[in-house]
Amino acid sequence: MGTRERLGVFGGTFDPVHVGHLVGAVEARYQLDLDRVLFVVARDPWQKRGQVVAPADARFAMVAAAVAGVDGFEASTLELDRSGPTYTIDTVSDLAAAHRDLFLIVGADAAAGLDTWKRAESLREAVTVAVLARATDTALEPLIGWDVRPVTMPRIDVSSTALRDRLARGAPVDFLVPPGAIRVIRERRLYTPDA
Repeated sequence: MGTRERLGVFGGTFDPVHVGHLVGAVEARYQLDLDRVLFVVARDPWQKRGQVVAPADARFAMVAAAVAGVDGFEASTLELDRSGPTYTIDTVSDLAAAHRDLFLIVGADAAAGLDTWKRAESLREAVTVAVLARATDTALEPLIGWDVRPVTMPRIDVSSTALRDRLARGAPVDFLVPPGAIRVIRERRLYTPDA
């Protein structure tokens, strides 16, 4: 019998993907000894209804370009291939296997609201939660009943919202957004006033 796979599941809108996402995934993979990290692009995220700017296929293209050639990183269409709202528990259920341990990678802000997620009880039983936190952050809010592993990462003050604003103003995002994702943004004319 082979060893168990340690799989990181990093879901998000990635609107756009940026270096903070990638650094967090690198740190989670390293600190938790993960075999792979799946970047699961949300098609219809229920918690961000009406706030997502780029179409799902464009967001997937950005993520795929950003992680291309990075050992242990994969872009996933799992949620794009499903109809209806996007729920993490459905994705986790699809990935569950007897030979696999699942690590749900989330930011500290998302972790604080896990108990409000769809079928939170089932999610709690299915995953270990890898909470991305800056080394300078104060203690994380305790998540009662969840198996939590803190993942420390450098402080990177970048957000997808701020990047969309920069792009709309024509300001550069070089080195804040991976080069492959910038190429997709330019080719598809994403986040520009005439988009």
